[in-house]
Amino acid sequence: MPQADPAPGGPQRPYEPDVSGPRNVDTLAAEITHDGGTEQGVRVRFDRASHAEPAGPPAAARRFVFLFDASLRFRPDAFPTCARTVIEEQGADACPQHSLIGRGTSHLYPTGTAQVYAFNTRYPNGARGALVVIPANDTILELTWERVTAPYGRLGYRWALDEILPPTVTPPEQRVGTRRFELTWGATRPTGADAVSFARTTAQPGEELRIGLWSEFVTGQVALPESTATRP
Repeated sequence: MPQADPAPGGPQRPYEPDVSGPRNVDTLAAEITHDGGTEQGVRVRFDRASHAEPAGPPAAARRFVFLFDASLRFRPDAFPTCARTVIEEQGADACPQHSLIGRGTSHLYPTGTAQVYAFNTRYPNGARGALVVIPANDTILELTWERVTAPYGRLGYRWALDEILPPTVTPPEQRVGTRRFELTWGATRPTGADAVSFARTTAQPGEELRIGLWSEFVTGQVALPESTATRP
């Protein structure tokens, strides 16, 4: 199973040397549900759980790359976008209607939760992506759409959302990872008498879709928890 970067062509994270820390043990559950908008429209749920070995808080992440089954197609061009400056200056509520393309929950260590929102965006260079926003701690993370590399294509993936967690003033060895992170991608938007789905699948009902979450941590550890989900 490849551990190499599945989306090396996107934006590069500023360099930070690896630090000593625990080994993260990650698992991933996935679910595919109808989005209620179109026949092929779906929502894709990622549910990552993490704990540290031997004990204590999980090491913080540098990147997460959401990996989507090759049967999944996306329509970011059909939905409004929200710019990072809008969220920074006016808050997430100021984003245009129908620009919300995902939502979930961050489970903090050792306790507590925070709501997570994902907005469709387009960057100044023209690249499409998403902004993951956690209002409770003023976090805005930038993600870009990337085609996966050939080894991941052979595994059954096609598209990836590459999320960078940039360095902060907190030293990397003192940053704390989440114990669980849930995020569901998908949305619908009316278009006259019809609707358009942000995510759709060409898979038939009952077929299994492959979902993965390539992860890189501040310790230098790389993980690739994977799961499958049945197309309803």
